[in-house]
Amino acid sequence: MKRAAHLFMVAVLSCAASSVAAAAATADYPSRPIRFIAPFVPGGPSDMLSRLLGQKLTESWGQTVVVDNRGSAGGIVGFELGAKAPPDGYTLLLANGAGVTINPSVYLKLPYDPVRDFQPITQVTSGAYFMVVPPSLPAKTVKEFIDLAKAKPGGLNFAATGTNNLLATEQFNYMAGIKTVAVNYKGTGQAVGAVMSGEVHMFIMSPLIAVPQVKAGKLRALGVTGLKRSPALPDVPTIAETLPGFENITWHSVMVPAKTPKPIVAKLSKELMRIIKQPDVRERFSTVGLDAVGSTPEELAALIKKEVVMYANLVKQIGLKPQ
Repeated sequence: MKRAAHLFMVAVLSCAASSVAAAAATADYPSRPIRFIAPFVPGGPSDMLSRLLGQKLTESWGQTVVVDNRGSAGGIVGFELGAKAPPDGYTLLLANGAGVTINPSVYLKLPYDPVRDFQPITQVTSGAYFMVVPPSLPAKTVKEFIDLAKAKPGGLNFAATGTNNLLATEQFNYMAGIKTVAVNYKGTGQAVGAVMSGEVHMFIMSPLIAVPQVKAGKLRALGVTGLKRSPALPDVPTIAETLPGFENITWHSVMVPAKTPKPIVAKLSKELMRIIKQPDVRERFSTVGLDAVGSTPEELAALIKKEVVMYANLVKQIGLKPQ
């Protein structure tokens, strides 16, 4: 009996010591450089957002934030790395909405579970995509593009960089009653070059990259995927003005591995929300057609739960077969 009591006390003291050590580590957080995984190649939205937020965190905390681009398999490699990283707050993931809410419905075997393996921190942005084409393409409106596609069944193609714009384009094809062919690229930067050169005929892409190129005359924007026009390009109509009911929104968030200590989650959330609300950050987002959000972890978790169901239903509706 005495031995059992002794072992019990040893276990209690060991747990208490571990708790004290964990609390001390949390109080000192961050005490070393932080890795920020951007699950796509340099030059795309995830890269640009992670670098902006990383710079701001470095300024706030005095610890270097290193952006780690892992552009492969439509972002899946980066998500897997983020899911399997130590849950200590020193690995952040700049997660696009598709990787969290669409991938579960379009891939039969994901190496990560977007709900089980991650702890939401904050939603960073929200915004509509832009449907862009090469300036050389005859179509100057969404209707003209649809008419051109109907006149040349299977003769037009589109750039695909991940499940987000793939699903948005297939949704467009379904509602327009047309067929365009997917051409896969590793990242937005490569796809943009292909559209500019006329290698592909259409790309539904993030406003972060689209807006500057449209303003420079290197791409032509035919439509916006939201239900309202974008202040960044107010003359570009919504796709819904031609196809009533069409809507597809993009967003980005910061997430960390599941089981990251709650005090670290709270500290990250508070600081990122403060950064996202800064006037220069909000202005930077606005000029490229993105709305700054800055949600709580609970609000982001609720958004994820809702959209997982929504996109599962959409995948079934348009008949997209899981890979």
